[in-house]
Amino acid sequence: MNDPIASLIARLLAERWLPRDDAAVRELLTDAELRNDLDRRLASVGMRLLEHPYAAHVAVGIARPQESAVFGSAKAWSSTNLQLDRDAIALLVVLWALLVLPKRQRQIARQKADRDQDQEQMFAELKPVPVGAEVVEPINERTLMADFGDKLGGKTRIQFNLGSLARQGFILRRKEKIHEGPMLDLAFDYERIAGRVMDGALSFVVAEARQHALELAEREAADAAALEGEGATVAELADAALAAAGLQADDYDAFQAAIEAVESVDEGNLDEALPEIAQGLAETLAAGEGDTDAPTAAPATDAEAPADAAPPHTDKHEEAAADV
Repeated sequence: MNDPIASLIARLLAERWLPRDDAAVRELLTDAELRNDLDRRLASVGMRLLEHPYAAHVAVGIARPQESAVFGSAKAWSSTNLQLDRDAIALLVVLWALLVLPKRQRQIARQKADRDQDQEQMFAELKPVPVGAEVVEPINERTLMADFGDKLGGKTRIQFNLGSLARQGFILRRKEKIHEGPMLDLAFDYERIAGRVMDGALSFVVAEARQHALELAEREAADAAALEGEGATVAELADAALAAAGLQADDYDAFQAAIEAVESVDEGNLDEALPEIAQGLAETLAAGEGDTDAPTAAPATDAEAPADAAPPHTDKHEEAAADV
């Protein structure tokens, strides 16, 4: 006799997790009768279905009434039945806070935006919840070592624990990047743990991650603004120097001389050197204007003189005749 619920439970126990888009899982999540039958059978053996609308996989776990019998049978309360040490559990919590929490916030924000947009449409289509890799930002292993190496046992210990968590399906490691594994989103009860992490003992993890991202964005924006604004700063200082010298910025030669004077001064001494630059511009341009008015300034050669040019002034000839 074909029993789809028994087959699904057997697959979950054997494979430990199944993707949400599996045909049997999809039918289970959309059929209330099948879901009730599954929950009843799992409860009869002290287990429950682990699933979340925003998670990409489903799995089975210990039912809450049986947690004490499973995890509290030893002298101390056990946090897992996977034989993970305390530092591995701490690393797992940190990875969950860095991978799942930001992903969940993006998913909720996207769902809210889609819902607000659909309210304006009369026949809006129901859009699926985004659960793929496009809403999960991987973590660089070097960044993890730098931020939490001294808190989680050092580089060697973290590398060992990352291997253990990868074998258990909590994370995936690709090219020194840590990605979310199929079990990471199901390992914690988001409704119970999120508030404790965000506002409790691990709030500094999220705060440091956000602050680091903010500082990096501000630094990149400042560098870009400095590159874009370098020419404008020189031009503004040149205008200020011309104004202090009582000159007009529309004179091309004066403006070029002002720019050269500003660029010849160290950036840190521009404000102090601005009066000297203005005085030097005034003297230089004044001297240039005096030389231009003199009769002997830049005499034209025979080759440069036009054919119909007027004869030179006769004052020099009269002075030569008087000397003779």
